Amino acid sequence: MYCEWNALPEDLQLTLAREALHRVASSIAVQAEILAEEMESGNLADHGGADALRLFAALVRSGACDVAGSAGHA
Repeated sequence: MYCEWNALPEDLQLTLAREALHRVASSIAVQAEILAEEMESGNLADHGGADALRLFAALVRSGACDVAGSAGHA
C-alpha cells in the first residue's frame, strides 16, 4: 500500500489527505457531541465534560477547515 501511495501524483496525495482529514474531523466532532448528549441525559457521569466536548467538537471542525483551506496555499 505504501508503495502505491508514493506512486500517486503529489496533488492527488494532497487531495486524498485533505479529504481523509475532513472525514476524521467530522467523525470525531460527531462522537464528541454524542458523548455530550449522553452526559446531559445522565447516561454518563458529567464533571463539566459536556460543554468541553462541544467546544472540542467546534475546535476540531474549525481546525479541519483551516487545514483543508490552507493546504492548497502552501
